[in-house]
Amino acid sequence: MPNSIAEQAEAPLRPVRLGTFDPVVERDADGVMHIRASQVLAPYHATVSEPLEHWAKAAPDRVFLGQRDAEGNWRTLTYAQMLDRLKRIGAALLRRGLSAERPIAIVSGNDIEHALLALAAMTVGIPYAPISPAYSLMSSDFGKLRAIVELLTPGMIFANDGEPFARALYQTVPDDIELVVTRNPLGDRPVTMFADLLGTEDASEVAAAQRQVTPDTIAKFLFTSGSTGTPKAVINTHRMLLSNQAMLAAGFPFVTNEPPVIVDWLPWSHTFGGNHNFNMMLVNGGSLYIDDGNPTPIGVPKTARNLREIAPTIYFNVPKGYEALVPHFRADAELRRNFFSRLKVLFYAGAGLNQTTWNEINELATEATGERIVFLSSLGSTETAPAALVCTFDCDKPGNIGLPFPGVELKLVPNEGKLEARLRGPHITPGYWRQPDLTRDAFDEDGFYKLGDALKFADTNDASKGLLFDGRLAEDFKLSTGTWTSVGPLRARFIDHFTPLVRDVVLAGPDRDHLVALVFPDVEACRKLSGLGPDAAPAEIVEHAALRAKFASLLHALHALSPGTSTQVKRAILMAEPPSMDKGEMTDKGSINQRAVLKNRGELVDELYATPLSSRIIAVGD
Repeated sequence: MPNSIAEQAEAPLRPVRLGTFDPVVERDADGVMHIRASQVLAPYHATVSEPLEHWAKAAPDRVFLGQRDAEGNWRTLTYAQMLDRLKRIGAALLRRGLSAERPIAIVSGNDIEHALLALAAMTVGIPYAPISPAYSLMSSDFGKLRAIVELLTPGMIFANDGEPFARALYQTVPDDIELVVTRNPLGDRPVTMFADLLGTEDASEVAAAQRQVTPDTIAKFLFTSGSTGTPKAVINTHRMLLSNQAMLAAGFPFVTNEPPVIVDWLPWSHTFGGNHNFNMMLVNGGSLYIDDGNPTPIGVPKTARNLREIAPTIYFNVPKGYEALVPHFRADAELRRNFFSRLKVLFYAGAGLNQTTWNEINELATEATGERIVFLSSLGSTETAPAALVCTFDCDKPGNIGLPFPGVELKLVPNEGKLEARLRGPHITPGYWRQPDLTRDAFDEDGFYKLGDALKFADTNDASKGLLFDGRLAEDFKLSTGTWTSVGPLRARFIDHFTPLVRDVVLAGPDRDHLVALVFPDVEACRKLSGLGPDAAPAEIVEHAALRAKFASLLHALHALSPGTSTQVKRAILMAEPPSMDKGEMTDKGSINQRAVLKNRGELVDELYATPLSSRIIAVGD
């Protein structure tokens, strides 16, 4: 087993065909930079149904989607079966007079029926909106779900199982909206069973509707995660989705050489899973096996089971997902062997990957195969379909998000000592549904979408070395000294330093003399370190002497490594209460809304700055 980074680096890199982009950089007199690839974006499909029609003819018996059934066996649908069923569903949808003004809303998670309904709707020109199941299942007041239903005015709402969604649907859905379920209809509320949508196809009606769909037809509404406020309905057109897949093919041309295979849990209610990954399989004739797991103590064993059976050719996950899988890879040789057997690319997005996890995954790949697997990332948003920049070259550490895809123009605008990223291209949303003020504010005078992120060059002398994420501009603040604190990089550094004890951290300090941290601990990792049993409450765990001593030691070490006040965290408090979705502190993806946490927990911020120190505060130099 390789036991050092040097030994890993000596292992050969598994061959994979990746794109190479030559950046063209233009600098204006006012310091604004424009960066684009010299390569031209290849032609792409006009509508989402085109690649499905193609693969149903070219590879009719190839598995498009796989999902475990109630007995744990894989049930699958081929491309030909998908096309046949979605056209029958499309005819049923047309008879209901659904439209952009009365779209379809899907409140349940990833499954085959979800995919059938979504593709059928898009095929006949009816937009649909996949809504995070968390808004129905994890919320107590259903505030976000209610706001979404009021904004969309859907004509149909689908849930795969009526029972767990019943309370949310009763409280938020007016009686005149048709409800569709796969199983367990609601007691006294009229519902349509999904199987009843599979009637006799009216081929002429469906074909006529297909001919009316254009690249600028709305395909779907995707809701932003709410990390910066109330979720917004982002318009996704067919042009956006398909131009973005042409961009991805330019970055990852190996997916066009042989049909890709993925095992994926990432929610279709978000752009990473629902656009980036799902559409990559659709456009390239790949196979998507729906992972019923996720990066939680309950979900990770399910993911490990699935990866033990299905070997992916490219693997997508968020950093916490990779971190959660490492112990399973270490403990299970069969899982390691199968997972890495034909893997071409490891891909992460959604947050920064810590160096420890990066090294561990590289070590495991080298042990299993004798080769390293290239680890790549990109940058984008719900409004960009999502991929805008991508790293397509090997790096020795995480964080490089690469260069703009062909067809993408990146504008870097000087802003308070940073470079603010703005984007233009065929993959950019036309705006937010029924929210013209938000749409107007999202674009600058030249039509560039304002991403809200700051970027910096990996090498200031060589743009081809790619770009690095430099934080969310809305999160940065000044200390009383007038020094800016760049929250994004510091937050990532803090979490990496405290791995695996910290799940997230919120930094405070606007107009203060120094920085403090409100820490959301990883309760299970902290429980293990403290030695407390499974019945110990989080409040008991965060007060344990051994855990506090470990945090104090790590905080002192981090402080010593930090060069100045804008990066030195002097005090921290461990919070037993997890972030609240209903209070806006956490999105359904698990992202933290820094502003909401600081607002809702203002008394903790005051405690962190109080003199004398509270017994709950872990401090440096006091």
